[in-house]
Amino acid sequence: ILAKSDEVLSDRVNASTLKEPEEIKLAMQVVVLRDKLEPYFAEGRYQDALVELAELREPVDAFFDKVMVMVDDKELRINRLTMLEKLRELFLRVADISLLQ
Repeated sequence: ILAKSDEVLSDRVNASTLKEPEEIKLAMQVVVLRDKLEPYFAEGRYQDALVELAELREPVDAFFDKVMVMVDDKELRINRLTMLEKLRELFLRVADISLLQ
């Protein structure tokens, strides 16, 4: 979704724009994990960070099952894309999974 979008994203997720319970839950968990994982990254504990990131599987699955990202409402669409980009950034701090073959 992110690769196909040419939207200019925000630097942070706007909590007041979140509507669906699944996106609210995922956004909160991304913020909590971002702060929790910072020491892991600083200490090079990437495997531990990946274990923590794996906890996002259920909320990520729920998000994609219930939430339409590419909606007509531009503000909402950009906010959802921004949230996905913040999630992507967390994973990229562990490894660029797109390079795995």
